[in-house]
Amino acid sequence: MLLQNTERGLYCVAGDFYIDPWRPVDMAVITHGHSDHARPGSRQYLTETTGREILQVRLGADARIETHAYGETFSRNGVKVSLHPAGHILGSAQVRIEHGGEVCVVSGDYKLENDGISQPFELVRCNMFVTESTFGLPIYQWRPQADIFREINDWWRQNQMEKRTSVLFCYSLGKAQRLLTGLDANLGPIFLHGAMERFLPAYRAAGVKLPPTAKADADTVKSAEGKGFILAPGSADNSPWLRKFGDISTAFASGWMQIRGPRRRRSLDRGFVLSDHADWDGLCQTVEATGAETVWVTHGYTNAFARYLREKGIAAEAIETRFAGELDEEADKPEETPAAEVTETATEPS
Repeated sequence: MLLQNTERGLYCVAGDFYIDPWRPVDMAVITHGHSDHARPGSRQYLTETTGREILQVRLGADARIETHAYGETFSRNGVKVSLHPAGHILGSAQVRIEHGGEVCVVSGDYKLENDGISQPFELVRCNMFVTESTFGLPIYQWRPQADIFREINDWWRQNQMEKRTSVLFCYSLGKAQRLLTGLDANLGPIFLHGAMERFLPAYRAAGVKLPPTAKADADTVKSAEGKGFILAPGSADNSPWLRKFGDISTAFASGWMQIRGPRRRRSLDRGFVLSDHADWDGLCQTVEATGAETVWVTHGYTNAFARYLREKGIAAEAIETRFAGELDEEADKPEETPAAEVTETATEPS
């Protein structure tokens, strides 16, 4: 078998490298820059070219990072390796490894919808597929992002009429930049939490067109008299930083907003279902289309999704990793969702 699941992470024995290791190693191939996949301390890193700047911000200026473009094949100790778009965030990649007539693909995190700012997902056929399962239950079905952007802008307009500043919580890397491309900048000023500002140069350097933004502070936000829009990480909710902005309306953008529990526990005014991960249909379609005879299922609803695949005749098993899915850098994990809530379809609060 091309891969082993070790105490340091997924290990390619023949190539002598790890993929998204959670402990320091000599060579780490990184699928993308989220903190649960890109961890500091390794001697050498390798990632896709457009993800380099993000990885450098994440790991620090001293990190040694080698890059390769999407589709470029290179060799590691006789193992053919190539990186292919995962559609998750800027620079995200699936890792294809080939040796001894076997092909294995490690997906990292992925989504099928083209968000317009990351390279669209590319299907790669293989014998063995390592798939995420963050949203690996049938309840998780995504609507087109254009519909969600329209709802967010409508919510912003309504808050302006009530002179309440709109505060949308989201993940700092990937989701924040995606939302910026969907906001109607003609409505009013857009403010950012500092955690999001640090990744903007990487996106702009990659040619992504983002609207003008300003750092969120009390003076600039209050001067907008309720017309402003703030993007902030979930960790800012109920913080002293947030309370200085006066009258606000709060919302969260995440796939977890599909179910009521996370919204209700946070006492949010709105929840917008927008994820950078594949939904249930996307996961099922992708696994089938790869043609893989063997599937490893990581992070998320691993046991449920692996069981479903086995019922379809695929040799699937859940494996333990330290990837977190759509929970990453904010340490913002929703509380465990009761089974009863998973089966109910959420409705937006009025």
